[in-house]
Amino acid sequence: MSENPAHITWGKCLQIIRENTSEQSYKTWFEPIKPFKLDGAKLTIQVPSQFFYEWLEENYVQLLRKSLDFAIGRNGLLEYSIIVDSGNRTQNKPPIAVNMTNTKTSSKLPPAPDPQERTVRSPFDLRSLQNNLESYLNPNYTFDNYIEGDCNRLARAASFAVAQKPSVTSFNPLMIYGGVGLGKTHVVQAIGNYIKNRMSDKFVLYVSSEKFTNQFINAIRENNLQDFMSFYMQVDILIMDDVQFLSGKQKTQETFFHIFNHLYQSGKQIVMTSDRPPRELDGMEDRLLSRFKWGLTADLQTPDYETRIAIIQKKLQNEGIHIEYEVIEYLAHSIDSNIRELEGVIISLIAQASLTRKDIDLNLAKSTLKHTISEADREVTIDTIIDAIAETYDVRIPDLKGKSRLRSIVLPRQVAMYLAKNLTNLSLKSIGYHFGGRDHSTVIHAIHTINDLMDTDRDLKDKVTRLMKRFTK
Repeated sequence: MSENPAHITWGKCLQIIRENTSEQSYKTWFEPIKPFKLDGAKLTIQVPSQFFYEWLEENYVQLLRKSLDFAIGRNGLLEYSIIVDSGNRTQNKPPIAVNMTNTKTSSKLPPAPDPQERTVRSPFDLRSLQNNLESYLNPNYTFDNYIEGDCNRLARAASFAVAQKPSVTSFNPLMIYGGVGLGKTHVVQAIGNYIKNRMSDKFVLYVSSEKFTNQFINAIRENNLQDFMSFYMQVDILIMDDVQFLSGKQKTQETFFHIFNHLYQSGKQIVMTSDRPPRELDGMEDRLLSRFKWGLTADLQTPDYETRIAIIQKKLQNEGIHIEYEVIEYLAHSIDSNIRELEGVIISLIAQASLTRKDIDLNLAKSTLKHTISEADREVTIDTIIDAIAETYDVRIPDLKGKSRLRSIVLPRQVAMYLAKNLTNLSLKSIGYHFGGRDHSTVIHAIHTINDLMDTDRDLKDKVTRLMKRFTK
């Protein structure tokens, strides 16, 4: 069976194009083109997007004219058939005919540049990409040291599936979202490190949305947009962190949209993180948001108590340090906002022990926690609340945490539990732990009791109000 005439003609065009472009430009801009049909002297080629067509017309019109002269002759015509993406379906846009015999540009091109002289320049460090394909990954972020729990099980499982078979699963793009310090960067970089270490032929790139935006601005300022686009369109696995910062940046979003389309249609893997789900990303173009939802969106939640225990133990194991379980338990109960804060306190605790030449015990943990959280982050801790209650009601701290049922002790203890619930992020279980290991039902009873009493006891209400102001001023 004879070969399709369009394929034969386009193959002749590619001979000229390959001789007059760098290898990277050829792969980026000409390999994705498909010959569609040949009708007399008119060749129709299929390109992935409107942007792709506009880029070819702006940057390679002379080269295309030269290739047509060789393959068809001076009467050759070129027609573009653009693939239009409509949701999950694709269709062909009505062809755009370009009569290249009427262009004002000369068909005679300058001598082809030396491939060593014309290389795509990285917007990261302006070094030749042919010599250095840097992924900008932190090698410490791996799946081995990413603790799995109920709070992150779906995100980790999806990430590991993508790492094993990038672009093969239906998780493309993969969007991981969650609050600050919950491990988004860790898990997506773990994907990159896994692929990089096992699939040497894949070009993995990690970039923050802020870095991407700054590179785009610099490319425009330095008239270097072609290199910028070529760089990103050769990536096999693109990992973009904090895409919410693209909000309101229309031109940057448009450029990312075209890169996203090119990579997706070329069978490349896209991974992103955000601090909120796509539906809550204000200031984003609808067409970009719709693409964010094509694959899988998975959230990371605040780690539960058991996961926090495991994180602390893993961190200490990596540092080669052993501390008593009661200290680990105290830290896990005292910090439940995010993983980053928890790891920061552990590092501070290790540093304090090293500087003061003390063993890491419960007293050192309490002292370190008080300074690290209260002064640096200005957050209220359970210990500062207990200290304030002991001072206000003139009671001993051991009594507040003990089993005494005296009214003079029970009421201050209930006020402390009430303040802890309203002023900290601690769970009911963690609050009960700090008061002699009481269960969550006791804490609920204390909160309800204080709420009811404040409706009838003016003195108690004034005292609680003053205490609240003391911690929130």
